Amino acid sequence: MCGIAGWLSFSSDLRERRGVIEAMTRTLAQRGPDASGVWVDRHVALGHRRLAVIDLSGGAQPMIETDGERTVACLSYNGEIYNFVELRAELERKGHRFATRSDTEVVLRGYLEWGDAVAERLNGMFAFAIWDARSESLLLARDFMGIKPLYYYPLGDGVLFGSEPKAILAHPDARARTDRAGLREIFVLARNPERTPYAGMHEVRPGQIIRFDRDGLRKRRFWKLEAHAHEDDLPRTVERVAELLGDSVRRQIVSDVPLCTLLSGGLDSSAITALAHRITTRDGAATRSFSVDFVSHGAGFADSGPHKSHDTPFVRDFVAHTGCNHTEIVLDSRELNDEALNRTVLQACDLPLNLSGDMCSSLYQLFRAIRRESTVALSGESADEIFGGYAWFHQPHVVDGRKFPWLAGTGTVFNGAEVLDREVREQLDLGAFHDDSYAEAVAETPRLDGESAADARMRELSYLHLTRFLQFMLDRKDRMSMAVGLEVRVPFCDPALVDYVFNIPWAMKSFDGREKSVLRAATRDLLPASIVERTKSPYPSTQDPAYEQALRARVAALLADGGHPAAPLLNRRYIERLLARPANAGRSLHYERADLERVLSVGAWVREYDVAVEL
Repeated sequence: MCGIAGWLSFSSDLRERRGVIEAMTRTLAQRGPDASGVWVDRHVALGHRRLAVIDLSGGAQPMIETDGERTVACLSYNGEIYNFVELRAELERKGHRFATRSDTEVVLRGYLEWGDAVAERLNGMFAFAIWDARSESLLLARDFMGIKPLYYYPLGDGVLFGSEPKAILAHPDARARTDRAGLREIFVLARNPERTPYAGMHEVRPGQIIRFDRDGLRKRRFWKLEAHAHEDDLPRTVERVAELLGDSVRRQIVSDVPLCTLLSGGLDSSAITALAHRITTRDGAATRSFSVDFVSHGAGFADSGPHKSHDTPFVRDFVAHTGCNHTEIVLDSRELNDEALNRTVLQACDLPLNLSGDMCSSLYQLFRAIRRESTVALSGESADEIFGGYAWFHQPHVVDGRKFPWLAGTGTVFNGAEVLDREVREQLDLGAFHDDSYAEAVAETPRLDGESAADARMRELSYLHLTRFLQFMLDRKDRMSMAVGLEVRVPFCDPALVDYVFNIPWAMKSFDGREKSVLRAATRDLLPASIVERTKSPYPSTQDPAYEQALRARVAALLADGGHPAAPLLNRRYIERLLARPANAGRSLHYERADLERVLSVGAWVREYDVAVEL
């Protein structure tokens, strides 16, 4: 896993500006701690930071193909291709000869053979850039589900790109700016494809190819969700899900460095760990797994919003059931408000946090501890979006409503927008923005002729999650893991599995009246009964009163700083009312605490990145 960056300028000789691409590439050092490379030609410069996972001695990048002394193409690539062995064999049959064992070379030679259609043949997570010297064109491509990030910033004579915004912002022609459109993206959890909070900066959409040449920019979708009839009965559906998931895990445990799994004691991560353990034990090795908990969390745990049960007892049931090699990582909640830690988290994201702040901080600490033992981890991320695991899939007011489902329970479409000054809120018109974003997403949903209205509606909800909400989850996992040089793979995001489950009728998906019915049935024989019957509980959020006390102190300090650059954006009176309410031993309303975290996150972003706010 790696970080990529680049600059295309048809009006400049970039050989004289090598220092710029080197600076852009250095910003991604945490994503690729093992090696660095830069390649510069007259009009294009590519940078790469490497985290070596496959073919440790080979696969150096940027990777170049030449014809004598003439450059044909150059690749800078981030990701893992799980079917690279099969593709390599196919390319060898077509006459290609390989100098390395890396999947990187398979991508490059695949492009030389198939052009941009190579993206459609790749099974994996990836974001890459290819400079084709023959046509003087730059190709950017991103994987089917958007597991790996890729941003770009058009210029008058070309484009900048990078795995993270920080790489682009390191260029002298890219200024950190936000405007009304950017603030709307921050304060409404719509996650519109291709848009970002930075004015002028865009994100390559999952399953999209963008080509830049002297004629400008062209876009093409090489993969998207499609609707088709589901022909299998329930027993065959359960069997097929088990086959597809097992096949995905089998491909994704291939690694030349230590590999582990992330285990929460929930259905999703337990299923992935059990499958990985079953495969690896055949080779005489026990799967390494890691879980997270907080000091004193178990003793004082209480049902807090979506968090229905404490993870550790279920984790221990699973370990006793399978015998995997497990490590419990216990964090101190008091450290989650450490200013240096929160600055590190912000710098990993380059954006205000869209989800609970303590979750990102604790996830970063968890990954940092895991990285001491492993370089690659498998995660259960995305099963809820694919199989309908969230409670709101089963709530009539959500199903019948016209809001993004993850916002329906809040009573508002805003994500902490009350912390904004009233005049700013009026300028942003967040309600209209939500409605337009929602309508656009629903209109994209593929339709199946003859499908009932009920099934069509559940297909819409599934599509909203897979194309919007899932991006929040995948981005959080990518930024926190890559900030410590840990590669996290997500077997549930296999495109064949996603496509199959997307088309299972809802009545079959929820045949036993519970969430994730088909997945539960497909993995039942792998898991202890306690986990099979467990109600969903998300990644844990601390309930330690010390966390909220420290959070309040930091918000109060921000308000006391009259010269803070974010002050004109904030609703001071509302925030003061929040601070005046008594803390409730860490159990205050979830959304009130999230509002305080939002104040700190936006304030830190505006100050640390010197963001120009253009209203």
